[in-house]
Amino acid sequence: MADYEVTCIQRDPTDLDRRIERLGGPGWNDTIDNVIFSIETDAHRFWTSTGGRRVWLVVRRHPTSGRLYLATENDGYPPNKLLSLPHWS
Repeated sequence: MADYEVTCIQRDPTDLDRRIERLGGPGWNDTIDNVIFSIETDAHRFWTSTGGRRVWLVVRRHPTSGRLYLATENDGYPPNKLLSLPHWS
């Protein structure tokens, strides 16, 4: 199992829910679906930095749509930390 730092995101421009399409970090980028699969199967872990400390990404299910999405574990820093990461084109 490898750990990957997430430093940037790419949003799906057609999704009104602002779903993230891709995530990236030093030397890597991948689709949201592949990252979710990696976390769910314990193949890899992903984290980002908040307040100078490592915060792990977790998979959650949207209560109404049932769609899987990524969020940071309860880090005490609302709003969603992932959506505040730099965006790349």
